[in-house]
Amino acid sequence: MKLPSPYKLKDIASLINCEFEGSPDHVITGMNEIHMVEAGDIVFVDHPKYYDKALQSKATTILINKKVDCPAGKALIVSEDPFRDYNKLVRHFQPLNYSLKQISETAKVGKTSIIMPGVYLGNNVTIGENCVIHPNVVIYDNCHLGNNVIIHSNCVIGADAFYYKKRAEYFDKMISCGRVIIEDDVEIGAMCTIDKGVSGDTKIGAGTKIDNHVQIGHDTQVGKMCLMASQVGVAGVVIIEDGVALWGQAGIRSDVRIGKGAVLLAQAGLGEDIPAGKTYFGSPAGEARAKMKEVAALKMLPNLIKKLNEK
Repeated sequence: MKLPSPYKLKDIASLINCEFEGSPDHVITGMNEIHMVEAGDIVFVDHPKYYDKALQSKATTILINKKVDCPAGKALIVSEDPFRDYNKLVRHFQPLNYSLKQISETAKVGKTSIIMPGVYLGNNVTIGENCVIHPNVVIYDNCHLGNNVIIHSNCVIGADAFYYKKRAEYFDKMISCGRVIIEDDVEIGAMCTIDKGVSGDTKIGAGTKIDNHVQIGHDTQVGKMCLMASQVGVAGVVIIEDGVALWGQAGIRSDVRIGKGAVLLAQAGLGEDIPAGKTYFGSPAGEARAKMKEVAALKMLPNLIKKLNEK
């Protein structure tokens, strides 16, 4: 999330009543969680396991729960609870502002697009030309659709990320402040859900076609000309390169990359990166030919056991 204007380190620290290390005039231009950070961003970290990752990331300001050596050119804000204070900053810069109208006054729709009855468009939604949004679609605040996009009935675009911190007695929700970006010529089947980014964007690339009942998690990047069959489930922060095909009921773990033109066959469960052009199958998923040989071998196992018992 970009801040409305550049802020100084001392001013950000004062908003959450925290000490800081670095020049008081150090500039902060955005906020992002660790997977999406870039120069100028502030990122939070609250576990020693991830200190180095945060400190060495592209982020130039680190909200952290321990005093550590500050990398050159960066700044620290020291907090007892970085998760809590990061949420405070998000809410400060993006205060709650629900639209209670079916189509927000700030939503912009192309003149040649068709918005059918029952559609909800939140604040700052933009829809390009020649789009068709079917009945009862919900598009949350700040989402953007390109041209020639079709969204079928009962889809939800831009719901909050599934992102929680486990406290002793409850789950503390990470406030989502990102968006969903849907590029040109995308078609999304009925009853799909695409979550907004935690602080960045979830993107669906141009020409991609998505079947009914598909879930795509926060900050996932889907390339151009991809296909997703019914009941595919994609976790957050997944990179799906151009021309990938995901067949029915395939499931993908968070933070993996699927290479260009790769195929994940039906009901596969993917927990690792797939190289470009490869076809994977099974759960846990493996290279399809090898995995199918394993299945064939398993079918032979009862007869082998029987023969051994007869000896």
